[in-house]
Amino acid sequence: MCMYEHKKKFRGKLGKPAILEDWISTITPLTVGESTYEVTFDWDVEIGLPGAFLIQNLHHSEFYLMTLTLENVPGHGQVHFVCNSWVYPSKYYTNDRIFFANKAYLPSETPALLCPYREEEMVILRGDGTRMLEKWDRVYDYALYNDLGDPDDEEKVRPVIGGSSEYPYPRRGRTSRPPTESDPNTETRLSLVESMKIYVPRDERFGHLKKSDFLAYGVESILKFLLPEVEAIADDTLNEFDSFEDVMKLYNGGIKLPQGPLLDGLLENISLQMFKEIIRSDGEGLAKYSIPQVIEADLSAWSTDEEFAREMLAGVNPVSIQLLKVFPPISKLDANVYANQNSSIRAPHIEEHLDGLEVDVALKANRLFILDHHDTLMPYVKRINATSNKIYATRTLLFLQKDGTLKPVAIELSLPHEDEKLGAISKVCTPAKDGVEATIWQLAKTYVAVNDSGVHQLISHWLNTHAVIEPFVIATNRHLSVIHPINKLLHPHFRDTMNINASARNVLINSKGILERTFFTGKYSIEISSKIYKNWAFPNQALPVELVLRGMAVEDSNAPHGLRLTIEDYPYAVDGLEIWSAIKTWVQDYCTFYYKNDDMVHSDTELQSWWKELREEGHGDLKHEPWWPKMSSVKDVIDNCTIIIWISSALHAAVNFGQYPYAGYPPNRPTLSRRLLPEPNTPEYDELKEDPKKVLLKTVSPQVQSLLSITLIEILSRHTSDEIYLGQRECPEWTMDPEPLKAFEKFGNKLREIEEKIVKMNQDERLKNRYGPVKVSYTLLYPSSEEGLTGRGIPNSVSI
Repeated sequence: MCMYEHKKKFRGKLGKPAILEDWISTITPLTVGESTYEVTFDWDVEIGLPGAFLIQNLHHSEFYLMTLTLENVPGHGQVHFVCNSWVYPSKYYTNDRIFFANKAYLPSETPALLCPYREEEMVILRGDGTRMLEKWDRVYDYALYNDLGDPDDEEKVRPVIGGSSEYPYPRRGRTSRPPTESDPNTETRLSLVESMKIYVPRDERFGHLKKSDFLAYGVESILKFLLPEVEAIADDTLNEFDSFEDVMKLYNGGIKLPQGPLLDGLLENISLQMFKEIIRSDGEGLAKYSIPQVIEADLSAWSTDEEFAREMLAGVNPVSIQLLKVFPPISKLDANVYANQNSSIRAPHIEEHLDGLEVDVALKANRLFILDHHDTLMPYVKRINATSNKIYATRTLLFLQKDGTLKPVAIELSLPHEDEKLGAISKVCTPAKDGVEATIWQLAKTYVAVNDSGVHQLISHWLNTHAVIEPFVIATNRHLSVIHPINKLLHPHFRDTMNINASARNVLINSKGILERTFFTGKYSIEISSKIYKNWAFPNQALPVELVLRGMAVEDSNAPHGLRLTIEDYPYAVDGLEIWSAIKTWVQDYCTFYYKNDDMVHSDTELQSWWKELREEGHGDLKHEPWWPKMSSVKDVIDNCTIIIWISSALHAAVNFGQYPYAGYPPNRPTLSRRLLPEPNTPEYDELKEDPKKVLLKTVSPQVQSLLSITLIEILSRHTSDEIYLGQRECPEWTMDPEPLKAFEKFGNKLREIEEKIVKMNQDERLKNRYGPVKVSYTLLYPSSEEGLTGRGIPNSVSI
């Protein structure tokens, strides 16, 4: 390994090479570990402050370079270089690898002799857009979602997502795999055996080598080994949950997985440790899972109306509920295509549940709310119901009670008329406590929960965090140098995102992947999210803006954070605004240190190129939208960076890490329904009267899909041992500039204050939505966490 302190005539003075001789003869160890080496550089006073170093790897294999620290640099003391990069043998590179000191520079302020190196490094990272990319490459480029389907298998044909007005979508990272022979617009897929080899820029692949790789591999192992074997025996042994006691065996005794091909196939291909981790087994064939928080304190509280409503404010999908502004609710679907899709709910349906108020009075008092999955799903109901899945488009109306809690007052279940020109056929269900009406009400809530599970996973989680943030990762690496202050600000919030998204394209969102197999949306899953993306707008992702748009807050200069919440005890919004405000203050402190005025923003060539490409390439299908914010002032930089960090950290945490606590018990958040409501005078209706619980279980996800879903969300809900949370950095010496370091320390202190505030609010019995009938405290926006299934913690990035 050769290191050069870097500076030469016109390109900085270059120091003499320093050889790390002992390392070259070292045999690469089989186990991963960290090693520290000393190397001595000859110092020339003319060199001044070292701005970068070049490195050649003359070893036979790659290594992960974490940091370089120069001690006793005359006039400067310690000089740190944070590298965190894989360095491959020099034969794989046309240029020596370069690492810059931890000093941030705007392009116009970069020392002249460093400028050529800064520019050349960006050229390498952009690539030429044509050549085959190898595992050692660090090229960031864009591609469409054209790698989800297989044109040679009729059941796996899927449209290209992105690049068209019919299917707009954010861009993903380019992999350079060749097109399929039968369809040049579709990229070839890797087999599951090869799926870990999918190209992502080398430093985006899990480099920390602890648990994240294990988790990514675990997800892929589910599909590769577990699913085919379980499905093969499903008809005989694992088809239905016969009772709720049967469901509880998942957590108590475990489900006995038959001996034979299933266990043999698993254990031949993965270690016993992996087997235990993936399917919660003791190695003897028992699939056993942790008890989800939603049933820890009370086995039946999840089924109450109060909990059903509370989870819209404090569950895993608290971002869909809206204030009802018009009664009856109206549809925004094109009436020329879908005819009349307005709601059939009327005042007599709900007035007996409004504590004596008339509908108009409740509406004007901002006490009626709606969870509206009608317009999102209605265009697909007919196609979905032609499969084994059966759903309704749903609207749920809720009433805000005097104690600050919500109660559901009506659920509308809608199907398209056979003659689509006649609009929707709707049934309105209202709360009931006894008899068959109570069972129908419970089933109605179940259809809503199924829809909400799909919308949550496809829209709130995958689209609005994972998919929309990937273009920011790509553009940042292509246009903002590692020594650009905005790169330094945003880089921690992109950790592992491209890698986890590549894994998702391989086994989660691909044709016949886990998502299609376990959610009611089936093969239309990503297509539906594409239709929703048409209405996505970047500035609307700012939490204060988003809350106002949903009618969940109004601007009020006298209220905390300038917003008055429509529901005062709305845990996601209350905690979210605290986190949002802390992020924005930190970003403001940081950005104003580097940008003293708007002219500096306007003249920042890298920043302007970055923002232009984000709009025109990364989110190119929406490039002509008038809502795109400008990047011409310091305020623009602060606002836009705050949104990026919010999406990557807090928003993702709020919709991801509650998955197992709430959906780990399938009856609470089923992912598919297989029956519509039974009609009177049918055997199914008679069964509804005789054994309502069995009917409910026959309606929702069967055992195979439940096992798959629980396994997946348990993996997705876990924090890894090496997680880095909001307010933390991988390396404490991430910048030489003392003012940003002080601002970051202030940010960390603020987050700890917020943690204390969250604990106090969760102990306040008046705030019933923070606790609920299930006695699960709202901690999804509590910034820190330990490893594992904790139901709290905000990682810096969309990393799982």
